[in-house]
Amino acid sequence: MLYLLAEWLDFEGLLNLIRYQTFRAGAAMITALLIGLFIGPKFINMLRVRQGKGQPIRADGPQSHQKKVGTPTMGGLMILTALTISMLLWMDLRSQFLWACLAVTMGFGVIGFLDDYDKVTKRSHKGVSARVRLLAEFTVAGVASYLIVSQINTNLYVPFLSGQSIPMGWAYYVFAAVFIVGFGNAVNLTDGLDGLATMPVVVAAGAFMLICYLAGRVDFSDYLGIPHVPQAGELAIMCAGIMGAGLAFLWYNAPPAAVFMGDTGSLALGGALGAIAVASHHEIVLLIVGGLFVMETASVIIQVFWFKRTGKRVFRMAPIHHHFEQLGWSESKVVIRFWIIAIVLAVIGLATLKLR
Repeated sequence: MLYLLAEWLDFEGLLNLIRYQTFRAGAAMITALLIGLFIGPKFINMLRVRQGKGQPIRADGPQSHQKKVGTPTMGGLMILTALTISMLLWMDLRSQFLWACLAVTMGFGVIGFLDDYDKVTKRSHKGVSARVRLLAEFTVAGVASYLIVSQINTNLYVPFLSGQSIPMGWAYYVFAAVFIVGFGNAVNLTDGLDGLATMPVVVAAGAFMLICYLAGRVDFSDYLGIPHVPQAGELAIMCAGIMGAGLAFLWYNAPPAAVFMGDTGSLALGGALGAIAVASHHEIVLLIVGGLFVMETASVIIQVFWFKRTGKRVFRMAPIHHHFEQLGWSESKVVIRFWIIAIVLAVIGLATLKLR
């Protein structure tokens, strides 16, 4: 909104700063951070009053989690509020990428909210049925994929290889929808400990803030040998907003958490990262940068598959962060070590920009 206003005023004086995506990215991060910090206490009090007993805690989970009974959930509403306001203020409202990614973020947020609401009201950790939830997710992702892919080509680019891509044609639309849904659920599975999902999301968003900015510049993308995507730089502003909103939420989600993100936040943020990766043509790179989320998802798939085949478990408990808790690691140790893994993977992912 402010970009269009500044453009209407011919970017006079200080308004000329708004012309630059780097300035708007920084402003978006600060805006989302301040909004999140300001509304945090009000949201937490509101959620605590309305939810009463808070999010149900799994009886079969680590016993240390039972002390979290009464902690409110749906804290993702704080993140989505701060992020949406920041996006609408600082991004170019003519960008189709903005509306596609916002559709995924808000759409997945609504689906997650309904799931959280069902859990709280029924005092059960099951929530909305998986079939209904996946149908809704694919509907949202399908619409967003059409909006995104209609603006870019249908090639899947391979990192570490300059100019190499796999032409997918119409199948790319399907791939994009599956990728967005998959990554949304990957982040959702990771959100099981205080701060565990939040910081890796912030790290991944930071990495993609740089990737989107470079992909949106002809000179940088040509030099690095990465696909050039016009207007991808606008997504750097969204990534910055995710970072600001995520850090604000982490202020209240740091152990011991005053509020849980819930599916409202984790599903929305995961879907947003997936949509950004598709729009910037860096899907495989996101699998590296967000490798922690991939690892968590793989642990669940392996556990379920092996248990159905043999009746035995590979891990003491899945997702894998619970496995380490069962081995005797404290929650803070698991979280901090997983943060370190997320940072290392982000650096490796960024290295693909030059190692081609």
